[in-house]
Amino acid sequence: MTMTQQALPEEQPHILVVDDDDRLREALRRYLSQNGFIVSAAADAAAARRMLASLNFDLMVLDVRMPGESGLDLTRSLRADALHVDGGLPILLLTANGQPDDRIAGLEAGADDYLPKPFEPRELVLRITSILRRLPKPAVTTVEVRLGRWMFDAEREELRSAEETVRLTGGEASLLRTLAAQPGVVFTREDLGRAGIDSNARAIDVQVTRLRRKIEADPRQPRYLLTVRGEGYVLRPD
Repeated sequence: MTMTQQALPEEQPHILVVDDDDRLREALRRYLSQNGFIVSAAADAAAARRMLASLNFDLMVLDVRMPGESGLDLTRSLRADALHVDGGLPILLLTANGQPDDRIAGLEAGADDYLPKPFEPRELVLRITSILRRLPKPAVTTVEVRLGRWMFDAEREELRSAEETVRLTGGEASLLRTLAAQPGVVFTREDLGRAGIDSNARAIDVQVTRLRRKIEADPRQPRYLLTVRGEGYVLRPD
């Protein structure tokens, strides 16, 4: 492996690597550490859960195929428990399957990105850095948008109601923040791709579907996050 330093956020991000392959896990731990990350490692989902309960992480690199609870199952579980402290933790899935349908399955489970094996280690670093850069940065003003019973706080990437607070994934927050910045304006999939949401049109559709499940009373008949046929998506808050 050729060690290449990449530009990172000012504070060292803490990465959790979860893979049952001892050699790969150690190689990733060593390589990411040499590229400016703080790295913890776990051999399976159970060990990862214990670490998530006691430590704060900025991102998780997670193998899909593991004995016991798979990476997809762990991702779904964390995303389903939206109130969990790690419900919005960015997740990058690693898998031996690189077909588009496999990537979509990972995104549908709640992952932020998907990297097929074998991969170039430098690409992993670039993808991690890209995800971390999309996370909300401290802002002078807080953008808040009312969506029925929900209030979207762009700075904290949270949906709040009188009863609960739901933390969004990095991809969901980026999409909603982009649309909320210009309510009533139609964004094409190409616009959203240029904004850094995702370059894959189908992946954007998946993010929209997941968001609707969280903000709409009836996701099949959305009131706030609307499809403009032949054009793209628009957010129409209260």
